[in-house]
Amino acid sequence: MRRFLPKSLIGQLALVMALALLVAQAINFGIVFSERTRAVRSQVEGPAVARFVGFAQRAAPLPAAQRPSLIEERGRRRGRYSFDAESIVPPQSIDERITGRLRDQANDVGLQLRDVRAMMSDEPPPAPPAEPGAPPRGERDRGPPDGVRMSQTLRLSVQFADGSWLNGRLFTPRPDPWIWLKLAGSTLLIYFILLGAVVLIAIRLGRPLKDLTAAAKSFEGRGEAPKVEERGPADVRRALVAFNAMSERVSAMLDEKDRMLGAIGHDMRTPLASLRIRVESMDPVAEREKVIGTLEEMNAMLEETLALARAGRATEAVRAIDLNALADAVVEEFVTLGQPVEMQAGERLVADVQPNLLRRALRNLIENAVRHAGSAEVSVKAAGDRVALEVADNGPGIPEAELAHVVEPFVRLEASRNRETGGSGLGLTLARSAAQAHRGSLVLENRPEGGLVARILLPTRGAS
Repeated sequence: MRRFLPKSLIGQLALVMALALLVAQAINFGIVFSERTRAVRSQVEGPAVARFVGFAQRAAPLPAAQRPSLIEERGRRRGRYSFDAESIVPPQSIDERITGRLRDQANDVGLQLRDVRAMMSDEPPPAPPAEPGAPPRGERDRGPPDGVRMSQTLRLSVQFADGSWLNGRLFTPRPDPWIWLKLAGSTLLIYFILLGAVVLIAIRLGRPLKDLTAAAKSFEGRGEAPKVEERGPADVRRALVAFNAMSERVSAMLDEKDRMLGAIGHDMRTPLASLRIRVESMDPVAEREKVIGTLEEMNAMLEETLALARAGRATEAVRAIDLNALADAVVEEFVTLGQPVEMQAGERLVADVQPNLLRRALRNLIENAVRHAGSAEVSVKAAGDRVALEVADNGPGIPEAELAHVVEPFVRLEASRNRETGGSGLGLTLARSAAQAHRGSLVLENRPEGGLVARILLPTRGAS
């Protein structure tokens, strides 16, 4: 069931409120339906029972021989009364609810009765007598006219102290059979109105939070930190104001970090260059070359460290570039230096990238392949909705357990810490940062035939 439950705030809030309103409206429907039914019954049955009790109250004190005269005085317009030896309500058909109403009204007027019975019957009222001179009624016309077909017969019986029964057949309107449908319709209408209001409130809450999520996801350390329009309820607006203030502080801290890195790079290059000049005159030559090598290693490590620190804050403009042409140019640089690097032919694939940043990442991958495997094969391929820049080699590969860690800063599989064999440990980290700066990723895989393939996956043009 959890798979079908909504994950968003709007969906969960709407679902909870929908269920709560459904339960509340169902309870309300039951209460209103019960009360309405009771009220309708009271309106339908109350007057008829009151008339019958009034007639019984007039007939009770009279002798049995004089009671029929009351029937002639009252007439038959609103019902039929009779004095009989038996009740017209069979014992098995007694309606306890109506009987209780009849007994209570009789007790209220002080009428002493031996027995009370009542029931509701579908017996139609008799058709009115035909007027003199009217044509005879056909078979179809023998039923009651349309105006009284919605009537029902209320049978009432009371037994006087002398054992005689007063029976009455009173014709009352039949309760509306569609009352439940009307109540259900009004209940559903109220339900959907309330649910619509709840959904609107949820949307008003969810939109600012959606904007906040999108802004947080879109910030990748480049340019200014995004800001969110401050809208919605007061609590949500305060959260957005706090987020915008935090974005400004983050941007200020990143700017300060760039200035600090620039100053560190400048201050460190100057003494290294001065030290290099002084070392040039050192003797013996073997010691001088060792010191110069160490200085070059320090300088290269400084450049790579500064490049890694600035990777998330790059200011280079994004341009549409043919990745095959870019990779071919980088491969040509290695070929010119006599390195065993090959470029495989491929179709023209264009992506929006930062050219210099991507060239640096590709150079690092090629240098890594040449250093550890002796050669490299570069190719550019389409990979679904992405473009893959692949650098493959025929070396020993990387243990599967180390693939996830080797891209971390200063992590080297070669333990000697010698730059000539193990590098600085920043090449793959720089390549991963460059891929992430383009909203892509770096994937390392061991080849089935042996060796390693490093793959930079980038969004196609427009996908980012």
